[in-house]
Amino acid sequence: MSATGSTLPRPRLLGRATVNAVVAISVLYTLLPVLWLVLAASKNRDALFGSDLLSLDGFSFGRNLTDLFAMDGGLYGRWYVNSLLYAVLGAAVGALVSVACGYAFDKYRFRHKEKLFGLVLAAVMVPQTVLALPLYLMASEAGLVNTFWAVFVPVLFNPFGVYLGRVFSQGYVPDEVLEAARIDGAGELTMYARVALRMLGPGLVTVFLFQLTAIWNNFFLPMVMLSDQDLYPVSLGLYTWNSSASVSPEYYPVVIMGSLLAVVPLILAFVLLQRFWRSGLTAGAVK
Repeated sequence: MSATGSTLPRPRLLGRATVNAVVAISVLYTLLPVLWLVLAASKNRDALFGSDLLSLDGFSFGRNLTDLFAMDGGLYGRWYVNSLLYAVLGAAVGALVSVACGYAFDKYRFRHKEKLFGLVLAAVMVPQTVLALPLYLMASEAGLVNTFWAVFVPVLFNPFGVYLGRVFSQGYVPDEVLEAARIDGAGELTMYARVALRMLGPGLVTVFLFQLTAIWNNFFLPMVMLSDQDLYPVSLGLYTWNSSASVSPEYYPVVIMGSLLAVVPLILAFVLLQRFWRSGLTAGAVK
């Protein structure tokens, strides 16, 4: 018994060490590109292509930042504002639409409800690149190509957000509360806005963060829809500058600095809203 008991902790310690090693490797794998981006953004063009990126030689963070917002008449600032409009406004409206649809699928009965929800789930598996050409043809028929609406409208509906909205509604909004609101004389819209939507707050924030990340990183749809550089988001704008860098090397430092600034809104959003995001991810886990 003692011999057996003495050998039991070793597999546990070995398993814990293995898990810690895997976690450490994963963290390094995630943070090393970010570290490279921060260091590269602080270098001038000559130091950027040097062999020692970790040295303090060629430090030019302020100069790169100034050049970034001065390049091509300050186009980067316009791209940044465009991305904020596309992503923040689109994610907010899209989250409201998705959660409302999920709430309707959960709380109301109507014909072919589960079949329609099956179509929503099927749409989750359709890659967005496949939809780019049909969306372009529809936007062309409506006369919206090369406009703000050509990029903004298609991102308002997110099938995965509808699925999450239904899960959140099942986990956060008890039917008894809705029945009590109906007895008190509340209409359906009033009940949703004043009762259900408050309970769905964590779920709404979770869908918003997913939408924000997807729209901010969206590249293919703007590339298909837009030809006016003044309407470009940051992702497409930096791509055009990077393509020009092979001919004009002065674009390399500003592209890297622009890439560094491009991740700031996503980091801030997750840091400021992580409390709601964590609670939202556990929706439906415990009833």
